[in-house]
Amino acid sequence: MNRMTENGRKQLEALVHEVMKDGQARGIAVGIVDSDGKIQYEQYFGYRDEEKKLPINRDTIFGMASVTKSFTALSIMQMQMDGLLSVDDPVSKYVPEFTNKNQSAPVKLWHLMCHSGGFFPLPRIVIDKTAQEMQIEDSLENELIYRDDFAEEGVRRVAERLDAQTQFTGRPGQRLSYCNDGFGLLSDIVRRHGGYGSFAEYLDQKILKPLGMTRSNISFIRNTLDENAATLYSLEKDGWRADRDYQNDAFVLHGGGGMKSTLGDMLKYATMYLNEGAAADGTRIIDRYSIQEMVKPRQFMKPGVYYGYGLECKQVEDRTIVEHGGSLPGVSSNFSFCPQENVGVVVLCNTMDVSVAAIADAAMRVYFGLDAEEPRPEHAERSWTEEEVAELAGEYVSGEGDAFSLKAENGSLSMTMNGKPTELQSVYAWQGMVRKKYADIYLTAIRDEEGHVYAAHYGSRIFPKM
Repeated sequence: MNRMTENGRKQLEALVHEVMKDGQARGIAVGIVDSDGKIQYEQYFGYRDEEKKLPINRDTIFGMASVTKSFTALSIMQMQMDGLLSVDDPVSKYVPEFTNKNQSAPVKLWHLMCHSGGFFPLPRIVIDKTAQEMQIEDSLENELIYRDDFAEEGVRRVAERLDAQTQFTGRPGQRLSYCNDGFGLLSDIVRRHGGYGSFAEYLDQKILKPLGMTRSNISFIRNTLDENAATLYSLEKDGWRADRDYQNDAFVLHGGGGMKSTLGDMLKYATMYLNEGAAADGTRIIDRYSIQEMVKPRQFMKPGVYYGYGLECKQVEDRTIVEHGGSLPGVSSNFSFCPQENVGVVVLCNTMDVSVAAIADAAMRVYFGLDAEEPRPEHAERSWTEEEVAELAGEYVSGEGDAFSLKAENGSLSMTMNGKPTELQSVYAWQGMVRKKYADIYLTAIRDEEGHVYAAHYGSRIFPKM
């Protein structure tokens, strides 16, 4: 039974238009599906190509960015089910280039699957620069995603750089700091040990084809040449960039963000999770146990949100929502599902930094019969203590390019994020909050055994204190 009421639809679509205006989004696709694979709601806003006024449809290709991580974790769980590995194994058993030499304990597969390998954020090693330095080009006849030499060079660069770290967020498994490098290593384990010669072929044979996801792949050039692929809109220093360069800022190993897909295909993917490993037609790609392991909360992300294996989980009242989002140049994506209500939601956008998660949350809420917008928590007024001010004040710099500073002013803390003044509210001991229009971002101190602050968890990353 379709549970999208007329009032719910109006609330949802009003929010979509508001988000599009705020983020200058060119095109958005929204779909809701049940566990039988029946589409309960499907709507397209804007264009896949704004200049040519080309519409979006169910088969329009979008970048998935970090939604890819769920595919990578799913692949690892399939391999464990098939007896090819154990998530408790050390990474170095399968990636000898990664020696783990500076850490106190082995980094295991499951650590990487929930971003808890202990690594601070690092600059992105990208595809186009690596290929250029190797003097090779992507082509339909010899795609980079199938080339062993390119994969081997990529994993060598990533592993050596991780091994070079001498300071860590904590012990392996202790706490989360979002790490694309870790999921890159996981996808290389699939390439080497999955039995299909490449990560791309493994995905195609073990996940995409069995689920009928015929328009999904991790290719770059194929999607650039596809007539029904979305133009990617990215805001750069000198203005908006619009092209179909699916290599733009793409990670050299594909397990962190290489997937491209469509609304139609991603609704099939969400249905598989609702059925704990089986497609709507009953085709089973993995056992229930493995899906249940993926959705267990394992690492704290922010109040009310935890990370499992390539998936996040949170509560909406007494319901559990499992999801993952993604962001790259020209990409804002989100897929989510609620097992209790047997419903999945997919929101895809061809513009960077658009708040598609707010749309996904609203779609879930109106399907549940709730108001589209969730009430925000209100915190009692609190002041930073003298110790908190003294310890937290300083500069925090991520290797990915973001930086913030906390300065002691009149007994409190002021914050600038990437040079811009940002209002930081003290909400609990050693924790502050930045209120954005569609989401709250929490800042939490990370302290050593003596109680000194050496880093801070902001958003999904841990920033080292300089």
